[in-house]
Amino acid sequence: MRNALRDPEVAYRRRWLTLLVLCISLIVIVLDNTILNVALPTLAHPTKQGGLGASASQLQWIVDAYTLVFAGLLLTAGSLGDRFGRYRFLAFGLSVFGIGSTLSAFAPSATTLIFTRALMGVGGAFIMPSTLSIITNVFTNPTERGKAIGIWAGVSALGLGLGPISGGFLLEHFWWGSVFIVNVPIVLGGLVFGYMLIPESRDPSHGQLDPIGALLSILALGSLLWSVIEAPSKGWASSGIVTGFVIGAVLLAAFFVWELHSTHPMLDMKFFENPRFSAASGAITLTFLSLFGTLFLLTQYLQSVLGYSTVKAGAVLLPQAATIMTFAPLSNIWVQRIGNKVVVTAGLLLVTTSMGLFMTFEPNSGVVHVIGVTVLLGLGMANVMAPCTDSIMGSLPRAKAGVGSAVNDTTRQMGGAVGVAVFGSIMASHFTSAITGKIGGALPAPLFAAVKDNVGTAMGVVRQPGAAQPFAGQIARAARESFVGGLHVIGLTAAAVTLLAAIGVALFLPARAREEVDLRVDVPPLPVEVAVG
Repeated sequence: MRNALRDPEVAYRRRWLTLLVLCISLIVIVLDNTILNVALPTLAHPTKQGGLGASASQLQWIVDAYTLVFAGLLLTAGSLGDRFGRYRFLAFGLSVFGIGSTLSAFAPSATTLIFTRALMGVGGAFIMPSTLSIITNVFTNPTERGKAIGIWAGVSALGLGLGPISGGFLLEHFWWGSVFIVNVPIVLGGLVFGYMLIPESRDPSHGQLDPIGALLSILALGSLLWSVIEAPSKGWASSGIVTGFVIGAVLLAAFFVWELHSTHPMLDMKFFENPRFSAASGAITLTFLSLFGTLFLLTQYLQSVLGYSTVKAGAVLLPQAATIMTFAPLSNIWVQRIGNKVVVTAGLLLVTTSMGLFMTFEPNSGVVHVIGVTVLLGLGMANVMAPCTDSIMGSLPRAKAGVGSAVNDTTRQMGGAVGVAVFGSIMASHFTSAITGKIGGALPAPLFAAVKDNVGTAMGVVRQPGAAQPFAGQIARAARESFVGGLHVIGLTAAAVTLLAAIGVALFLPARAREEVDLRVDVPPLPVEVAVG
């Protein structure tokens, strides 16, 4: 079956089927974290009640172990795929992800689950850049490539709504491990159909490995991401966090210096001289910083303030995901007509507007209101994600597609992690200050200490029988108002960040691609490199 893929014409005719398989492979990543978030309360239950008895710190690291390993390995994974075969490493990533999912589903303790989640992060780091780099090598026509990347970007938005809904359904009917075991049939489908439909491609120059660059990138990104993740709980100015940021910054600088002087760099720093690459990467970073940070708090608003169930909260976000899936592939039409600069700038202005409209959310906002704002956000994101990704990938030689894809994915992950940490810290500070001003002197000290940190905890105390009941209405009202006030601040902050991104794009992103012949002279004019692993 794979022998047929040695023929470039066969591989080219099957390119849309190849895209379908790549999207199936991508789904396991985009659904994983949003499904897991739904299961966290269950994992905190004692083992006798069907959970793992996970502490708050363990719950955090069940999520963050995956993110830390995933983001830290992306550049290395993309580089290895370029050198040794992108399909080969996609299959490797899917296999590791499937094994990690199975082990996670049957983990006997929270500590074990943290380690198996890290193993899933290894698999995810090889899956994500492989999918995008294979698309770039299969779709050699720029117009078709733009459409394919638009579809890829649309699929990457699926987790926003489908994750909570599917997670809620699984937890209602099965045990907590079902949120992991559901990955296995998807992985098996990706492996089987990938074997039949995905051609192998690699960098024909077969350059030397760059182990020092790989090690420096892993340690630098890992240190920076660990610091970002831990900063909200340990304090941004604490000695450990400051040390982590300093070490990460020094290692990152060392990575850049090494790559500039290496004869076989993992990441060619000359790529950043191309504004199609650097401006689009900057826009992606700032956009996902705002997106992840606001969505992290929006889910809390839907559930703790408006009182929606997990499934209903996911359903409210489905129209946003559907908007991205519909309009991301269509964004290529506008790019062809009026250019990247106008489309991405307009998309960022729509995102900025939607972030500003967070100011209109109230403790009793209706579902139509929330859907309207999030759909506008989705429309803006659709016209940012796909064109920026296509700009990044289209500015590089196809031989370096793995590294380019890894840069695109790394900027998303780092921007998103910073957004969640920074916006979460801003919200925590605002919430405590606001609720103290409202009811700080009106409650018994132990009761106030139990409700002052976050809205979820406060609403949980309200629902419990006991000493809080005489003050339940007062606590609930103050908690909701305090959180919504913080959401207004976050909305304005996010709007300022995406407006800055829009200005940067308007100034630096080229309206259209320059001739790319000079970038691609080292690549044979075939749809794929005919190397089968």
